[in-house]
Amino acid sequence: MEKLNKKSKLYLTFVFAVLYAPILFLVIYSFNSGDSMTNFKSFTLSHYRDVFNDSRLIVILINTVVVALLSALISTIIGTLGSIGIIAIRNRKLRNMVLSLNNILIVSPDVIIGASFLILFTMIGIKLGFTSVLLSHAAFSIPIVVLMVLPKLQEMSSSLIDAALDLGASRRDVLTRVILPFIKPGIFAGFFMALTYSLDDFAVTFFVTGNGFSTLSVEIYSMARAGVSLTVNAISGLVLFVTLILVLGYHFISNRQRLGAHK
Repeated sequence: MEKLNKKSKLYLTFVFAVLYAPILFLVIYSFNSGDSMTNFKSFTLSHYRDVFNDSRLIVILINTVVVALLSALISTIIGTLGSIGIIAIRNRKLRNMVLSLNNILIVSPDVIIGASFLILFTMIGIKLGFTSVLLSHAAFSIPIVVLMVLPKLQEMSSSLIDAALDLGASRRDVLTRVILPFIKPGIFAGFFMALTYSLDDFAVTFFVTGNGFSTLSVEIYSMARAGVSLTVNAISGLVLFVTLILVLGYHFISNRQRLGAHK
């Protein structure tokens, strides 16, 4: 048993090393005073200063954050209401079918989703740019929010709603004072997950972004194709830092949710 545990730990260490070594290598060389990733000369923050001194990159960063926040907000509202609607479906077969359709959007390749949005926006005449990226990010984030909110709704006893209705609460009161407070941890978790997915997305954004508008993921790809630059490392390091904060926020909310469930 002990040998099996040791082998499992070694295997996990190897897997994590393979996964995180390239990321760690990238971040370390973002502090390199040299111009390449072959020789680390000395520690410097010049590449990060270059990022913040580049007005174009700042605009792209603002675009990325605005799209992420708005798409996360839109998808959280729609996904939460959609989850409540799914739970309200009495027909089990219909409910399972809706859930399956929701899961299909999550497992579908991003390239297919991006190409589909591109065709859709072209057909209905939506100009590629901020609007198309925002709508796409909101759309692929909604199923994620649904998966975050549904478990909390399934935990909630229907007797809470019945008791509120018996005490004279309106449907609106039940929604705002009973259901939403109970599922608040799931809503926040869904928001953070949607925000993270929006910040990290490249494939879908690459299809639906237009001339004059870009996000960090697309810009990093364009800069990397032009040649190896440690400015790319610095931008990637900043994105990684923001993503880690979001993941830790989601982890904190999940822990609070579990602790609340045990009380």
